[in-house]
Amino acid sequence: MDRDGDELILRGRAATTPLAELDGSSGDVITVRGLVKRYGPVEAVRGINLDVHRGEIFGFLGPNGAGKSTTISVLCTLVEATSGRAVVAGCDVDRHPQQVRARIGLVFQDPSLDNQLTARENLFFHALAYGVPRQERPARIRAALEMVGLADRADSQVITFSGGMKRRLEIARGVLHYPEVLFLDEPTIGLDPQTRARVWEHLREVRQRTGTTIFMTTHYMEEAEWCDRIAIIDHGRIVALGTPDQLKDRVGGDVVVVTTGDNVRAATEIEERFGARAIADDGTLRVDVTDGAEFVPKLVKGLDVEVRTVTVRRPSLDDVFLKLTGRAIRDEDVDAGAAMRQMMMRRWQGGRR
Repeated sequence: MDRDGDELILRGRAATTPLAELDGSSGDVITVRGLVKRYGPVEAVRGINLDVHRGEIFGFLGPNGAGKSTTISVLCTLVEATSGRAVVAGCDVDRHPQQVRARIGLVFQDPSLDNQLTARENLFFHALAYGVPRQERPARIRAALEMVGLADRADSQVITFSGGMKRRLEIARGVLHYPEVLFLDEPTIGLDPQTRARVWEHLREVRQRTGTTIFMTTHYMEEAEWCDRIAIIDHGRIVALGTPDQLKDRVGGDVVVVTTGDNVRAATEIEERFGARAIADDGTLRVDVTDGAEFVPKLVKGLDVEVRTVTVRRPSLDDVFLKLTGRAIRDEDVDAGAAMRQMMMRRWQGGRR
């Protein structure tokens, strides 16, 4: 493991904190050790270790099928872990699931609002279910709707709302009972970039006003940039953890993106002549270098294949994932192993019903 400033960056190794110390007294609102979840023969989560600080926006970044939703389901007590331990808001998720549920808010991938009710009515029934005191309900509902910019639609039926408005209402509902942790599983999936940005404005407002810890899963790189810290998960394991800047520093220097007349041959020549690894990505080659301006003239002059385009830029989180896994995150990218795990999990779950 590497230490970058005060932040520990994990490379898939086990943390050393004993299970007996997971009592919620460390100042972390979520603590996970050795978490494993199997669906029959399929291991969806493979020994995760994780600490989430109170009051931060924490991102769980990874492609489809990486284990993000399974992990968040365990932390929210919706799924039992096969082994390991997790403490959320001071409560063990396995031993005290009811106490955990009372302390958290949830926004799922799939909409869970009642479309026939108004926005105000949806929040009222949530307040009722979570025991919000009767005298506080009107003020809390009004404040929650104002926070997500829906006060003027309080008495409109949800069926008339756009997808982005529904997401914002779900966020308002999720924080209505003042949870210690708000869990969001792919909260902006299917929304256009402009609507995603608006949702994120409201999420930051939630954190600023309430101090609620926000734990979210995503495979959108631009969303991960807005998090205080990020854990990158792949094939059920955490492969890196840190702030966005710390993770990008692991790439180092510049990223050179090149297209050639023969990318396969060019990749071999780049490795042999420059000692650099060229990773294929969507018809291009990405090369991590210390100084792009110095490297590019040597690259163009030194290759025996035609160089068609060259760009130099600073590293992104996509570059981090690419360097760690050898592939990029894509909306449509579920590799064969992940697809098989998802299919096996669905079959196993169906057989357990």
